[in-house]
Amino acid sequence: MRHAYSKYPMDIMKPVRILFVCLGNICRSPLAEGVMRALARRAGYGEAVSVDSAGLGAWHIGHLPDRRSIEAAKAHGIDITDLRGRQIATVDLADFDLILGMDRRNVAELQRLASLETMHKVHLFMKFAAGRNDNVPDPYYETADAFEALYQTLEAGCSSLLAKLVRPS
Repeated sequence: MRHAYSKYPMDIMKPVRILFVCLGNICRSPLAEGVMRALARRAGYGEAVSVDSAGLGAWHIGHLPDRRSIEAAKAHGIDITDLRGRQIATVDLADFDLILGMDRRNVAELQRLASLETMHKVHLFMKFAAGRNDNVPDPYYETADAFEALYQTLEAGCSSLLAKLVRPS
C-alpha cells in the first residue's frame, strides 16, 4: 500500500490546503503564506500544497501586506505584493485542510467560529508545525528588525510543516 505522503515531489496523494490566520492579515499571515508557497515551490510541491491567508478582523480588507512584511519577504527573494488582506469566512473552515492561527488568541477565535465538523482543522501554527507551543509574535508596533525575526520564525515553522506533510506515514 502506498503512503499518503512521500518524499518525492507530486507524490502526495491528496493536495493539502493550508490557511494561515492572524488578526489583520497584513503582517504575519501573508508573510507565512509567501514563505510556505516559496518553500513548497522550491521543493517541487507547488502544485500539491495550496496556501492562503486571512485575518480575523475586517480592518485591512483589500490592503497590501504591511510594507515591513513586504520588505522582509523581498530580502529573502519572496514577492508578496500580489496578496491583499481579507477576512476569514465561514466557508474557509470547510474548504481548508489546515487552519493555522498565529497565536493562542487567534486560535481561540477560530475555535469559536468552527463547527464540530471543522474544529479538528484549527491549530496553533508553531505547535502543529514544529511541536512548540509558541505564539508567533505580532510585530505591527515594532521595528523592521522584528519583521526579520518574524520571517525567521515563519521560515523555520513552514520548513517543519512542509517536512511533516511530506514525511511518509
